[in-house]
Amino acid sequence: MYKASDKRYDKMIYRRCGKSGLKLSALSLGMWQNFGFGSSFEKAEQMCRTAFDNGIVHFDLANNYGSPYNGSAEENFGKILDRGLRAYRDELCISTKAGYDMWEGPYGDKNGSRKYLLSSLDQSLKRMGLEYVDIFYHHVRDPETPLEETALALDSAVRSGKALYVGISNYNSADSQKMLDIFTELKTPFVVNQPSYSMLNRWIEADGLDRWAAEKGIGIAVFSPLYQGFLTDRYLNGVPADSRVGRGSTWIGSELNDSMVEKLRALDAVAQSRGQKLSQMALAWILHNPAVTTVLIGASRPEQILDNIGALDNIDFSDEETAKIEGILQNAPKK
Repeated sequence: MYKASDKRYDKMIYRRCGKSGLKLSALSLGMWQNFGFGSSFEKAEQMCRTAFDNGIVHFDLANNYGSPYNGSAEENFGKILDRGLRAYRDELCISTKAGYDMWEGPYGDKNGSRKYLLSSLDQSLKRMGLEYVDIFYHHVRDPETPLEETALALDSAVRSGKALYVGISNYNSADSQKMLDIFTELKTPFVVNQPSYSMLNRWIEADGLDRWAAEKGIGIAVFSPLYQGFLTDRYLNGVPADSRVGRGSTWIGSELNDSMVEKLRALDAVAQSRGQKLSQMALAWILHNPAVTTVLIGASRPEQILDNIGALDNIDFSDEETAKIEGILQNAPKK
């Protein structure tokens, strides 16, 4: 039976999620890829245990993770919990989301309705064998459902004891403010927004979402911090056949042109001067933004998790480093 490391809290950094009482590890394990049907269960379990053994307490899922076998990542995580991790439930922050296509018919498509959200949450809890999740997110803004209905559904999840906190994902600052207004009136524990953000995708800065979150006391949990693998050393010298671009499993593969490679190599040179890998500097750069609570890392093997944790050894940047990075990134796309 699994026994967690006695040193699991020795080095990890923990940050308060906005102005709430909830703290999250600076790095969280995102389970979008490599945890669902067709993935190695043994490796998935090793990654979860490696993460927790090194102080990562936040495990982030969604109802549709494991596509095309929606829900299979949650099912596998439930099995991982059963094989020893569940004994540490009160040390874990488990989140799930609902919003994208999930099941057949009008109630399971991309949705923000009360019907969809609460049904999905019940399904997620069953798959993971949980009585509650720590954070329940609406995964993506649904323009066809009133925000009030979506907010009330999330509030109901808390009042029914099936979630402790609520969050939203892929919401811009304007819609986030509308949700905050409703949640404030309802006294719903709304604590976090989960947007994409990276050196190569800085839309939250252009939108003002990071400034809004800092001012309003809402945490930010960042996903896709490595821009689907661009901000690693994988593409500095060509496209490996087993990479996401090589397999054609990313929709941004066409962006990997000569100009992008030149940019990545320049960033890698800065990272090396800091004693870091490009991926580590990319994570540190995000955490340097004071609005960010945690960064969701993906992984395909345990060694990648340990490698990413190494980013926490240096998350400070000198003015000279910041200026050099900004010069390199000046033409980064605004998604």
